[in-house]
Amino acid sequence: MSEQNPPEDKNQQKEERHKKSMQKQKANVDAKIAAADIEQGIALLLTGNGKGKSSSAFGMVLRALGYGQKVGVVQFIKGQQMSGEELYIKNQCPAVTLYQMGTGFTWNTQDRSGDIAAAETTWQQASAMLADASYDLVVLDELTYMLGYQYLDETMVLDAIRNRPAEQSVVVTGRGGGTGLQEIMDTVSEVKDIKHAFRAGIKARKGVDY
Repeated sequence: MSEQNPPEDKNQQKEERHKKSMQKQKANVDAKIAAADIEQGIALLLTGNGKGKSSSAFGMVLRALGYGQKVGVVQFIKGQQMSGEELYIKNQCPAVTLYQMGTGFTWNTQDRSGDIAAAETTWQQASAMLADASYDLVVLDELTYMLGYQYLDETMVLDAIRNRPAEQSVVVTGRGGGTGLQEIMDTVSEVKDIKHAFRAGIKARKGVDY
């Protein structure tokens, strides 16, 4: 009968396997980093039915501000009640250009012509930022709904995103948006809805949900 390996030998073998695995993983990561040699702004779409798309976009706003970059934020659909991140930016980050459509959700207004007019006015602010090379980052929060409800012309919107200054990054948030929008974006991330406290009757929490 062969002797079993002592515990210290098994631990050493495990450590060696782990080290080899991490070395291989590091080599793969380093190779991908080396291959990514194009310097340009990024177009990012945050979509899906899950919670956290706008919050993620505002996280990128703070990241850009950390590097002293110029940021513009345009919010479509949002109503009169401001979220915590919006209040912070408005009160503590005067360098950020923040514009809000402010009409609220379209199912609240129930006024299609009014919503379209507000969307078109808001888009003028967004398109001006997308054409301004001084902006390092532009966030178009809930823009996808403007395309889904056909409040804005899709070709006009996609052309403005596609033709923005080369060094400018843009983040678009909202459910859906269509295949045309996805095709022109460099990165598309889907936030999946698995479980939500609201469906269990729990009220939206200040500082967490808004």
